[in-house]
Amino acid sequence: MFTSINRHTVIGAWIAILTAVAGVGALSGMSITMDGTVLWLLACVVPPAVMLMLWHEAPAQTVAEILHPIDRR
Repeated sequence: MFTSINRHTVIGAWIAILTAVAGVGALSGMSITMDGTVLWLLACVVPPAVMLMLWHEAPAQTVAEILHPIDRR
């Protein structure tokens, strides 16, 4: 994974892209209903929430580290 990108940058980009798409849709005459608003809210909130839960700061262990641990006691 990219080391220069942190999760806050990715989440900010995600929300900015979805906001831009929603703005283009509203300017093009798309009707804004309660169902559409809830759908956009879920599309903006659920993927970043899942990403925050799954994105760990420490890198994953390699197979070699799992099979042959460094700290043998």
